[in-house]
Amino acid sequence: MRLQSLEIFTVAPPAPGWGGRYWIFTKLTTACGITGIGECYASTVGPKAMHAVIEDVFARHMEGENPENIELMFRRAYSSGFTQRPDPTVIGAFSGLEMACWDIVGKARNRPVWAMLGGKMNARIRSYTYLYPEPGKESADFWVSPDAAAEAAIRFVDLGFTAVKFDPAGPYTIRGGHHPAMSDITRSVAFCKAIREAVGDRADLLFGTHGQFTTPGAIRLGQALEPYSPLWYEEPIPPDNLLEFAEVAKHVRIPLATGERMTTKAEFGALLRHGGVKILQPALGRVGGIWEAKKIAAMAEVFNAEMAPHLYAGPVEWAANIHLATSIPNLLIAETIETGGSFHLALIKNSIKWERGYIIPPEGPGLGIDFDEDLARAHPYTGTRLHLEMQEAPCDYSNGNRFEGGAPSST
Repeated sequence: MRLQSLEIFTVAPPAPGWGGRYWIFTKLTTACGITGIGECYASTVGPKAMHAVIEDVFARHMEGENPENIELMFRRAYSSGFTQRPDPTVIGAFSGLEMACWDIVGKARNRPVWAMLGGKMNARIRSYTYLYPEPGKESADFWVSPDAAAEAAIRFVDLGFTAVKFDPAGPYTIRGGHHPAMSDITRSVAFCKAIREAVGDRADLLFGTHGQFTTPGAIRLGQALEPYSPLWYEEPIPPDNLLEFAEVAKHVRIPLATGERMTTKAEFGALLRHGGVKILQPALGRVGGIWEAKKIAAMAEVFNAEMAPHLYAGPVEWAANIHLATSIPNLLIAETIETGGSFHLALIKNSIKWERGYIIPPEGPGLGIDFDEDLARAHPYTGTRLHLEMQEAPCDYSNGNRFEGGAPSST
């Protein structure tokens, strides 16, 4: 087998756009006609520039190569330009191409990807979702209302979820860590209180922050949340100072989770060595792909840490997450979008099943999904904005901070 051609799909999910403003999918075809699909979760440059990066990584490091040689191709991309260090853009491009290689290799052998990663360790994958409003009832008020969050939690727990995530402590600013406003702390506590009272011990609470606090600010907020026993306190500080996670962990009695913005085992290895984080959340479309995530999971075992693959993208990254999750012994939980996401599932023709809080690993060859190219082409993203964006305005200590969850699909 030899990799011969590349096609890229940039897809805009219809409103309300859960999963980001657009998704980038990569289709590889071998000289013998086998196709594979992958997904890049990289948004540091606009979609047109990202297309060029993906094309360059493929042409420079992968075209003409045997798709089985994943380690070799990763080392080429990782070393490109005399680097050998984490690069979210290049490695994000490689991640989607790498997933497509696994899809091809599995199809060539008529085996699911999880079978080539060590086999089926987990017959069902525990899943969680963000708290989203009911379809047709979306409003900006939902994201700052503890009562609305509690109602959503009941709805999802009644479906079978045993964990739900929410992040009321915004804003997400470009300014690095800041101290939370007192009103942000008050609202965060109110969310935890209302959701805990609504679901009792039927579900874990997963508290997200998207890395916006200083170390003392994160400690102050985390200590306020402790009475409600969240399963995790996610990314309480920016991801560019790995040592400070250990400092937060010394003072907060909630397990720390992080990793969605980290790239390669190098960053996760440093995180594990310095301590403090025992729940790792790699995004497989950014971290380096399935094989790199498998290495991270193996490292985590040594540190008694668990894996919780991150998802705020499309269904192909979800599929890759599931194959990884199926194969590892230290799985905690895997993110999903609602019970799979209506447009997500339509794009893969409902080829992944979700049942009462659990994802069922696909049994088909490769990633086990049936990607709908016609539907993808019918929903192109034609704008210039990024998949996710952060605000420039600082935290507002006088008037409070309102923010919108997720990312709208508008241009």
